[in-house]
Amino acid sequence: MSRISVRGFAVASATAVTTVGAVVGVASGSTPAADDNNFEATAADTTLLADIPAGQQAQVQTASLTQQADAQASAADSAAKKSAEESARIQAAKDAKSKKQAAEDRLERERQEKKDAAERASRSEVRSTASFATQGSYTVAEIQAIARQIVPADQFQCFSNIVNHESTWNYRATNPSSGAYGLVQAYPGSKMASAGADWQTNPATQIKWGLSYMNGRYGSPCGAWSFWQQHHSY
Repeated sequence: MSRISVRGFAVASATAVTTVGAVVGVASGSTPAADDNNFEATAADTTLLADIPAGQQAQVQTASLTQQADAQASAADSAAKKSAEESARIQAAKDAKSKKQAAEDRLERERQEKKDAAERASRSEVRSTASFATQGSYTVAEIQAIARQIVPADQFQCFSNIVNHESTWNYRATNPSSGAYGLVQAYPGSKMASAGADWQTNPATQIKWGLSYMNGRYGSPCGAWSFWQQHHSY
């Protein structure tokens, strides 16, 4: 029978060699090594496969292979656990970042919605033309004073710019070629009837209609003025 080293069979596994050495010690009646640091000397003296009784060699080989398999399985489990923990950590970081971004986006949307709502409310705060006493005639100063009460303060200058160009604040201004009428030169003038039946004689009705038109088509008087500057009409 060849003298094959049990330690070599154990593929240099100190744990496996120690276990096998213990089995060999029992088989040979010797005391197993107590110090792992001395396992080389112990293996050289007592763990040759040929020194083990033939009836116990299969047991020793099985014990050695089982020990190695257990050690490898334990190492694989540890590596898998570490990999899973690292993957979980990375995913948790990604999830936290995504939640933070989603929260920031939600807050930004809410801020924008509140801002838009405030702007819409500001643009819609138009006094009823019934609150203005009708007169037989109006001066430019009187019409402008009415406009300041109807048009939001931050939009008044843009509104005024358009009226200056369209009618020079003449609420009876008529375009002889197109028939456009009033402060904002509505075409046809009868469109302004949606704001009041007195659209021909009441500048407040014309201002109310003009503001509604600018808001609806351009978003605001300033939006209408920006368009006017490019096209000289709106």
